[in-house]
Amino acid sequence: MWAVIKKELKSYFTTTIGYIFIGIFLMAFSISFYFTVIRYGNVNFEYIFYSLPTILVLAFIIPLLTMRTFSEERKTGTEQLLLTSPVSITKIVLGKFIAATSIVLLTEICTFMYFAIICHFGIPQISTTFTTMLGFLMFCMTYISFGIFASSLTENQIVAGILTIGFFIITWVLPDFNPGLQSFSFINMLYKFTMGQINIADVVTYITFTITCIVLTITLMQRRKSVK
Repeated sequence: MWAVIKKELKSYFTTTIGYIFIGIFLMAFSISFYFTVIRYGNVNFEYIFYSLPTILVLAFIIPLLTMRTFSEERKTGTEQLLLTSPVSITKIVLGKFIAATSIVLLTEICTFMYFAIICHFGIPQISTTFTTMLGFLMFCMTYISFGIFASSLTENQIVAGILTIGFFIITWVLPDFNPGLQSFSFINMLYKFTMGQINIADVVTYITFTITCIVLTITLMQRRKSVK
């Protein structure tokens, strides 16, 4: 599985996708940093992760990491090599998922430079900050897992990307149409983390959804392998 992770990470940076993801995210994060921290003079670092520029940009850059994971393999004809390789389908899917998640984790680490600036001018809440970053990582993992699943459904990267963006937006606006659907909004769950709360039910929901999408992807690829 390490070989798959290494290959995927290398491809993210040789095709500049990794740099674009980190660059665009940090640009949005900088805008949020200005309006959330500098303009109002507070030290609530955790709110930056939940601000509109950060979340809105995230909806469009998560697909950058996921839309090519399997779609490109099918389009270029290398899927056959993938399915017949000695590496199991489970390890391939997990490897791609871990590689994409690693890019998000690396991006989170880069945000510590903003945290350092805040520490120079005030005393942020350390526990709330790390709770928020944990929630943000799990939040991203849910969309990465869905994005990889969407990519396994089609050979068109654009279609896979649109499916992922659509899913992101739908789960975002669900509570606006029906307040009873708040428990299905991953963004609402993230908000609780920014308050320093680790809700076990939300953690279980994030993890369950992520595992479900990964299992569905593995099942789909296994079925495709048996047909081949």
